[in-house]
Amino acid sequence: MSASHPPGVSPFKSDILKGQVALVTGGGSGIGFEISCQLGLHGAAVAITGRRQPVLDSAVEAFCSEGINAIGIQGDVRKNQDCERWVEETCAKLGGLDILVNCAAGNFLASAEEISVNGFRTVMEIDTIGTFAMSRAAFPAMRQRGGGRVVNISATLHYGATWWQAHASAAKAAVDSLTRSLALEWGAFGVCVNGIAPGPTGGTAGLSKLAGVDASEDDVNALVASTVPLGKVGSKWDIAIAAVFLCSSAARHLTGDTLVVDGAAWMWREPAVPRKMVSKASRGVEAKSRALGVAPAQRSKL
Repeated sequence: MSASHPPGVSPFKSDILKGQVALVTGGGSGIGFEISCQLGLHGAAVAITGRRQPVLDSAVEAFCSEGINAIGIQGDVRKNQDCERWVEETCAKLGGLDILVNCAAGNFLASAEEISVNGFRTVMEIDTIGTFAMSRAAFPAMRQRGGGRVVNISATLHYGATWWQAHASAAKAAVDSLTRSLALEWGAFGVCVNGIAPGPTGGTAGLSKLAGVDASEDDVNALVASTVPLGKVGSKWDIAIAAVFLCSSAARHLTGDTLVVDGAAWMWREPAVPRKMVSKASRGVEAKSRALGVAPAQRSKL
């Protein structure tokens, strides 16, 4: 595994997070890997967690090659004792904790009538309970430091509804609610709690699952991009840079919000009238309205 090359130049100074310590769950792969990398490239020391030690080792090696101070700690976000141990080891090895990014997640395509209760429960345990358990474990360390940042990686699945995602939609809706509750309760201690809701993101497992066995990644990207108002699939870097912003002093008065990073994809609808027909249709309606309005018998005498 190697650190990815961003599609753009960071708008932030490379030392904007200097002296900060971050812990990223699920930081060894996917979006979590890129978030960990960008936090490190902007000055933070980074602890990443996950269930597979080889994945963590590979990620840490990639980070160190970029000059990032990073460690990997194995465990399962569904186990409260692991969450507490991760915080303890991070503080012991890196000197404290200022930033927590809850990125660990579980998801798969399943219809509501076919997913088992255990399958539904597993996603809730990873996404929702894991987010709460990690936040709760991190709070004392942040309070001791006089404040901190919690960033919960959410989704746009529940903005309306998404086919075959009843489990993940429920889990992420709960995460958004938790983001607001923790922001309300922990603001007095200087802890800002926000979320990021990624949309279709290239190079992630979520997008690759849509490809199936017959479609290539390029085909899927092109298809998805056609439903994004900005006309392109987002990148992991886009999500990571949003996380850098939320963890920086630039967002010091921002809390309880979930930042949607999806190119307006969640709002997309097939237009009822094609763009080239809008003006013609509008002129026709207005002309008809004016014609009706000038009829003497229909004019108001008031």
